[in-house]
Amino acid sequence: MEMSNMTLTESFIGRVSVYSWFPNSVRVSLDNKHIAWVEKHRPAGSPGIDKFIVLVDGKAQYPFYGAIEENSIIFSSDSNRLAYAAAVAHMGVVKWFVVVDEKQEKAYDGVTAPVFSPDSKHLAYGAQEGKASFIVLDRKEEEKRYDSVSSPIFSPDSNHLVYNATLCDKWFVVLDGKEEKQCNGIVKNTPIFSPDSSRVAYGAVIGIKWFVVLDGKEEKQYDGIAGNLTFSSNSKRLAYSAMRDDKWFVVVDGEEEKKQYDGIGTIIFSPDSKRLAYTGQVGNKRFIVVDGKEEGKGYDNVTAPVFSPDSTRWAYAAQEGKMWFVVLDGKEENKRYDVIVTAPVFSPDSKRLAYVAVTSSWFAGDKWFVVLDAKEVKRYDAIVIRGGGRIAFDSPDSIHYLAQKGERLFLVQEYIEFP
Repeated sequence: MEMSNMTLTESFIGRVSVYSWFPNSVRVSLDNKHIAWVEKHRPAGSPGIDKFIVLVDGKAQYPFYGAIEENSIIFSSDSNRLAYAAAVAHMGVVKWFVVVDEKQEKAYDGVTAPVFSPDSKHLAYGAQEGKASFIVLDRKEEEKRYDSVSSPIFSPDSNHLVYNATLCDKWFVVLDGKEEKQCNGIVKNTPIFSPDSSRVAYGAVIGIKWFVVLDGKEEKQYDGIAGNLTFSSNSKRLAYSAMRDDKWFVVVDGEEEKKQYDGIGTIIFSPDSKRLAYTGQVGNKRFIVVDGKEEGKGYDNVTAPVFSPDSTRWAYAAQEGKMWFVVLDGKEENKRYDVIVTAPVFSPDSKRLAYVAVTSSWFAGDKWFVVLDAKEVKRYDAIVIRGGGRIAFDSPDSIHYLAQKGERLFLVQEYIEFP
């Protein structure tokens, strides 16, 4: 489908100090319209002492704190609430606490990053008091104490809570307050809930053998399990990668695929839950595997694959030599860029494709821009892709994203016009 014209609007959000902010602290709201970050300042009355503060859309969230955990900022799912972990020191004693809706909660010796429930009504985090660690849910401390706890995870329906804990050098998953079987370790990025919230899966190790635990039952043992467990959209299927004799392969629905690789990256199901795609690696070459078949030749690098909403199309970005390009439905697009920094994004009707690319030059520096239907849009000093920033389709014919020009941040909206 060809477009005749494109209308672009920019709405000023706020300013960021490129000299005092912490780029790794950037977090973007789920609606992709608000941005928060940490900055360092020396406020009046504190000569020679650095203080830290969170800004939302360029507006300071007072007060200043002695420290802010830059990876802890989180927006609620409805994009209306904000929380983060901060600290103050008094007489040499450092106390950490969670700040939510600009209000400070109880101080502890340490806290994990806070987590909002998907319905935005609940907040949970791990806390440490002396040698004891525990979960705090809606300001209430759970009674059970452990040696350590991970950041908790809410189920998609917000009715369940799961986290990892350790006690006497043993690891285990705690689901709705009930401890599962002890093991020697839990695989990173697990446990995970199924989309319908009825199932839980995680990777575990006992001795030298690794396995997946699905709905409380141990699956086959392997030499290794990667943290790329994924459920299908209908919650009926589970896929992950496992290792045997230094070779990796995908296990889907409990069955091992025959193809083996030196490494396997992101695994995804199609929206209709019928198809599977993932990144594979042999030597220094990477490629995409779709429905068990290797797509195209190997590349120097690839982004994670994506399916279209109707499950019929797939796309990814690939690097060959110094240049990047998009591969759509198994065919390389002609246009090459210095970098493609995001995986492609399909429109809701599966007909359009957008991604963020970068060109570099000695006289102009790096310029970032969106490529929509192979057409380059306006160039910026940066497009926000950190902390959840992305290209978001509002409809088949409109997108929005956050962009930066110097110290100014903008909400950019593009509308496609047809003859």
